Amino acid sequence: MKQIHACSAIMLAAIILLSRCHHPSPSTAAVEIAPAALAGFDEQVLKELVAAFDLAEIAVQQANLEALMSFYGKDYNYHGLKRSDVRRVWAEVFSHYGNIRSRHVFSNFKIIQEGSRKRAYVTCTGGLYGADKDSGTPITIDNWVGEVHSLVKEDDRWKFQGNVRGASPSVPPTSAPHHPLF
Repeated sequence: MKQIHACSAIMLAAIILLSRCHHPSPSTAAVEIAPAALAGFDEQVLKELVAAFDLAEIAVQQANLEALMSFYGKDYNYHGLKRSDVRRVWAEVFSHYGNIRSRHVFSNFKIIQEGSRKRAYVTCTGGLYGADKDSGTPITIDNWVGEVHSLVKEDDRWKFQGNVRGASPSVPPTSAPHHPLF
Protein backbone atom coordinates (compact mmCIF):
# COMPACT_ATOMS: atom_id res chain seq x y z
CA MET A 1 0.00 0.00 0.00
CA LYS A 2 2.86 2.40 0.84
CA GLN A 3 4.40 1.58 -2.54
CA ILE A 4 1.16 2.59 -4.34
CA HIS A 5 1.06 5.94 -2.47
CA ALA A 6 4.72 6.57 -3.25
CA CYS A 7 4.17 5.81 -6.96
CA SER A 8 1.10 8.08 -7.01
CA ALA A 9 3.05 10.90 -5.38
CA ILE A 10 5.91 10.52 -7.88
CA MET A 11 3.50 10.48 -10.83
CA LEU A 12 1.66 13.55 -9.52
CA ALA A 13 4.94 15.43 -9.07
CA ALA A 14 6.07 14.49 -12.59
CA ILE A 15 2.78 15.66 -14.09
CA ILE A 16 3.00 18.98 -12.26
CA LEU A 17 6.61 19.54 -13.33
CA LEU A 18 6.05 18.52 -16.94
CA SER A 19 2.88 20.55 -17.35
CA ARG A 20 4.52 23.86 -16.52
CA CYS A 21 5.70 25.22 -19.88
CA HIS A 22 6.36 28.83 -18.92
CA HIS A 23 8.06 31.43 -21.07
CA PRO A 24 11.66 32.43 -20.25
CA SER A 25 10.78 35.33 -17.93
CA PRO A 26 8.24 35.67 -15.10
CA SER A 27 4.81 36.97 -16.08
CA THR A 28 2.06 38.70 -14.14
CA ALA A 29 -0.60 37.51 -16.56
CA ALA A 30 -0.13 33.81 -15.93
CA VAL A 31 1.10 33.37 -19.49
CA GLU A 32 2.20 29.91 -20.53
CA ILE A 33 3.71 29.08 -23.87
CA ALA A 34 3.42 25.69 -25.50
CA PRO A 35 6.95 24.46 -26.27
CA ALA A 36 6.14 23.93 -29.96
CA ALA A 37 5.18 27.61 -30.28
CA LEU A 38 8.71 28.68 -29.33
CA ALA A 39 10.43 26.93 -32.24
CA GLY A 40 12.21 29.54 -34.32
CA PHE A 41 10.41 32.47 -32.71
CA ASP A 42 12.32 35.70 -31.98
CA GLU A 43 12.94 35.76 -28.21
CA GLN A 44 12.98 39.58 -28.04
CA VAL A 45 9.55 39.82 -29.72
CA LEU A 46 8.28 37.12 -27.36
CA LYS A 47 9.46 39.12 -24.33
CA GLU A 48 7.80 42.25 -25.72
CA LEU A 49 4.49 40.45 -26.29
CA VAL A 50 4.51 38.92 -22.80
CA ALA A 51 5.37 42.33 -21.33
CA ALA A 52 2.30 43.78 -23.07
CA PHE A 53 0.08 41.10 -21.52
CA ASP A 54 1.73 41.75 -18.15
CA LEU A 55 0.95 45.48 -18.31
CA ALA A 56 -2.64 44.73 -19.22
CA GLU A 57 -2.88 42.20 -16.37
CA ILE A 58 -1.60 44.69 -13.81
CA ALA A 59 -4.25 47.18 -14.96
CA VAL A 60 -6.92 44.45 -14.76
CA GLN A 61 -5.90 43.39 -11.26
CA GLN A 62 -5.97 47.03 -10.14
CA ALA A 63 -9.26 47.70 -12.00
CA ASN A 64 -7.46 50.63 -13.64
CA LEU A 65 -9.55 51.34 -16.73
CA GLU A 66 -7.34 54.15 -18.08
CA ALA A 67 -4.15 52.07 -17.87
CA LEU A 68 -5.91 49.09 -19.42
CA MET A 69 -7.30 51.08 -22.35
CA SER A 70 -3.77 52.22 -23.24
CA PHE A 71 -3.19 48.58 -24.22
CA TYR A 72 -5.81 48.79 -26.99
CA GLY A 73 -4.73 50.14 -30.39
CA LYS A 74 -6.25 53.34 -31.71
CA ASP A 75 -7.91 51.45 -34.59
CA TYR A 76 -9.14 48.57 -32.42
CA ASN A 77 -11.92 46.58 -34.11
CA TYR A 78 -13.10 43.19 -32.93
CA HIS A 79 -15.99 41.97 -35.08
CA GLY A 80 -17.30 45.52 -35.16
CA LEU A 81 -16.67 46.32 -31.49
CA LYS A 82 -14.55 49.48 -31.13
CA ARG A 83 -12.40 50.82 -28.28
CA SER A 84 -15.40 52.65 -26.80
CA ASP A 85 -17.37 49.37 -26.69
CA VAL A 86 -14.55 47.53 -24.95
CA ARG A 87 -14.14 50.42 -22.51
CA ARG A 88 -17.83 50.09 -21.57
CA VAL A 89 -17.52 46.30 -21.16
CA TRP A 90 -14.43 46.62 -18.94
CA ALA A 91 -16.16 49.29 -16.83
CA GLU A 92 -19.06 46.87 -16.30
CA VAL A 93 -16.68 44.02 -15.43
CA PHE A 94 -14.88 46.19 -12.86
CA SER A 95 -18.18 47.32 -11.32
CA HIS A 96 -19.47 43.75 -10.82
CA TYR A 97 -16.34 41.66 -10.12
CA GLY A 98 -13.30 41.84 -7.90
CA ASN A 99 -10.08 39.85 -7.63
CA ILE A 100 -9.91 39.73 -11.44
CA ARG A 101 -7.12 37.82 -13.13
CA SER A 102 -6.42 36.18 -16.45
CA ARG A 103 -4.66 33.13 -17.79
CA HIS A 104 -3.25 32.68 -21.28
CA VAL A 105 -1.74 29.64 -22.99
CA PHE A 106 -0.09 30.66 -26.25
CA SER A 107 0.12 27.88 -28.82
CA ASN A 108 1.23 29.73 -31.96
CA PHE A 109 2.83 33.02 -32.99
CA LYS A 110 3.03 34.74 -36.33
CA ILE A 111 4.71 38.10 -36.98
CA ILE A 112 4.06 40.04 -40.17
CA GLN A 113 5.84 43.19 -41.26
CA GLU A 114 3.37 45.54 -43.02
CA GLY A 115 5.40 48.44 -44.32
CA SER A 116 6.76 50.15 -41.23
CA ARG A 117 4.36 48.32 -38.86
CA LYS A 118 4.68 44.94 -37.24
CA ARG A 119 1.60 42.86 -36.58
CA ALA A 120 1.49 39.81 -34.30
CA TYR A 121 -1.05 37.01 -34.33
CA VAL A 122 -1.01 35.02 -31.10
CA THR A 123 -3.16 31.91 -30.86
CA CYS A 124 -4.36 31.62 -27.28
CA THR A 125 -6.55 29.57 -25.00
CA GLY A 126 -7.38 31.15 -21.70
CA GLY A 127 -9.80 32.85 -19.43
CA LEU A 128 -10.71 35.82 -17.33
CA TYR A 129 -11.69 35.04 -13.75
CA GLY A 130 -12.94 36.97 -10.76
CA ALA A 131 -15.32 37.00 -7.85
CA ASP A 132 -18.79 38.51 -7.68
CA LYS A 133 -18.53 41.69 -5.60
CA ASP A 134 -21.85 41.06 -3.84
CA SER A 135 -21.59 37.37 -2.97
CA GLY A 136 -17.85 36.70 -3.27
CA THR A 137 -18.66 33.72 -5.49
CA PRO A 138 -15.81 32.85 -7.89
CA ILE A 139 -16.82 33.17 -11.53
CA THR A 140 -15.43 32.68 -15.01
CA ILE A 141 -16.05 36.03 -16.67
CA ASP A 142 -14.84 34.95 -20.11
CA ASN A 143 -12.94 32.08 -21.66
CA TRP A 144 -11.64 31.30 -25.10
CA VAL A 145 -10.11 28.40 -27.02
CA GLY A 146 -7.85 28.90 -30.01
CA GLU A 147 -8.63 32.62 -30.15
CA VAL A 148 -6.18 34.56 -32.31
CA HIS A 149 -5.17 37.79 -30.58
CA SER A 150 -4.20 40.38 -33.16
CA LEU A 151 -1.68 42.92 -31.91
CA VAL A 152 0.04 45.80 -33.64
CA LYS A 153 3.19 47.64 -32.60
CA GLU A 154 2.23 51.28 -31.99
CA ASP A 155 4.53 53.81 -30.38
CA ASP A 156 7.06 51.03 -29.57
CA ARG A 157 4.42 49.03 -27.63
CA TRP A 158 2.37 45.99 -28.61
CA LYS A 159 -1.34 46.79 -28.47
CA PHE A 160 -4.48 44.78 -29.13
CA GLN A 161 -5.87 45.46 -32.57
CA GLY A 162 -8.81 43.07 -32.46
CA ASN A 163 -10.15 41.48 -35.60
CA VAL A 164 -8.90 43.79 -38.34
CA ARG A 165 -11.24 42.25 -40.91
CA GLY A 166 -14.18 43.83 -39.12
CA ALA A 167 -17.56 42.25 -38.59
CA SER A 168 -18.43 39.19 -40.59
CA PRO A 169 -21.47 39.94 -42.77
CA SER A 170 -22.70 36.36 -42.44
CA VAL A 171 -22.87 36.33 -38.63
CA PRO A 172 -24.80 39.05 -36.79
CA PRO A 173 -22.76 40.52 -33.90
CA THR A 174 -25.49 39.55 -31.41
CA SER A 175 -25.12 35.85 -32.21
CA ALA A 176 -21.33 35.59 -32.54
CA PRO A 177 -19.25 34.63 -29.51
CA HIS A 178 -17.15 37.64 -28.55
CA HIS A 179 -13.90 37.65 -26.61
CA PRO A 180 -12.86 41.28 -27.00
CA LEU A 181 -11.24 41.67 -23.61
CA PHE A 182 -7.98 39.87 -24.42
